Amino acid sequence: MPMNRNSFRATIAIAMMPMAVTAMANNPDPNDWQSVTAQAEGQTVYWNAWGGEARTNAYIEWVAQQVDELYGIDLVHVKLGDTSESVSRVLAEKQAGKDDAGSVDMIWINGENFAAMKSSDLLFGPWADSLPHYPLTDPDNTPAVRYDWTIPVDGLESPWSSSQVVFYYDTALVEDHPHNMPELLDWAKQHPGEFTYPQVPNFLGNAFITQALLELVDNTDLFYEPMQADDFDQATAPLWAYLDELHPQLWRSGRAFPSNSADLRGLMGDSEIGIALSFSATEASGAIANYELPETVRSYVHDSGMIGNMSFMAIPYNAEHKAGAMVVANYLMSPEAQAEKHDPEVWGSGTVLAMEQLTDEERALFDDIDLGIATLPPSELGEVLGQPHPSWVDALADAWQQRYVN
Repeated sequence: MPMNRNSFRATIAIAMMPMAVTAMANNPDPNDWQSVTAQAEGQTVYWNAWGGEARTNAYIEWVAQQVDELYGIDLVHVKLGDTSESVSRVLAEKQAGKDDAGSVDMIWINGENFAAMKSSDLLFGPWADSLPHYPLTDPDNTPAVRYDWTIPVDGLESPWSSSQVVFYYDTALVEDHPHNMPELLDWAKQHPGEFTYPQVPNFLGNAFITQALLELVDNTDLFYEPMQADDFDQATAPLWAYLDELHPQLWRSGRAFPSNSADLRGLMGDSEIGIALSFSATEASGAIANYELPETVRSYVHDSGMIGNMSFMAIPYNAEHKAGAMVVANYLMSPEAQAEKHDPEVWGSGTVLAMEQLTDEERALFDDIDLGIATLPPSELGEVLGQPHPSWVDALADAWQQRYVN
């Protein structure tokens, strides 16, 4: 029997329903949060995140337990040595035409990799501005949540951690700590072998050489714009002159560098060095609480300010479990998760939340945290220096490798 027009339309509509459901699942609407949480239940979210720090890994395990109990999400930590590993994986999938069911659901991303993914259209979104907990960051009055290393976020990633570089030192070994980079060089000459920093391109190693550059040049405006190749040699000359003089005074005479912050902390714990640095204002206190560092360790900052930034979560354009990733990202911004992370005995990483946006009960979660004897109060952390444009950071890392490794 011939099919009439209405029956034909009904048949087509029924046939299209699985496709519509699949499309909705692959691209959930972040503005329909009830639907997002419903889709997220039962999903396995593969979170690609740096795995080089035991305390960070333990915190991620705690988050996995929470989102499983609260939302029925199975959170899997895919441990990375470097964030670029996951970026390369997503890029390879795009080049292979795998635009759905990608292997990476969420990435703990830094500014340079965010810039690379954004410019290559490898990100899902915008979504971050629609998360229920996002207003707690007070985005209208907190530019750091809207710009990542000078690159506009545009809702393509959500903040989850705040960091600022600090130095820490053992008062049993160091009588007077330096107050700037020239004084650090003088101190290193007087105490050869008692200072070092992680090998570039480790993020903390990058932070140290960037901090040095910003302190050693007269005008830093150039570094917050895209780099022009013709400017590089002249603009960075003071940095290389400084490092050439500093490296022979470092631990192992600068012929070897610790791999990361955990290795650096171990050298301090073994009294091999007297001064180290961290991207967490509470790391030293947490390490004291965990018996990794002696109780004589304290923190300090340089007079001109210290590099700081926010860490973000991004979702690849082809992530298979976007709904689950958004729910996890939203939970990471919750007062409960932020307070747990802020505790030095857990991790000690800074919060992205604005205290004035929280209820009295939520603020109490932070007020009850003992930040520890080695943690500087906010009033003593000084000015936060913004991260330069990613093009400068990449070029600095390449040049460092060529000069001191190759």
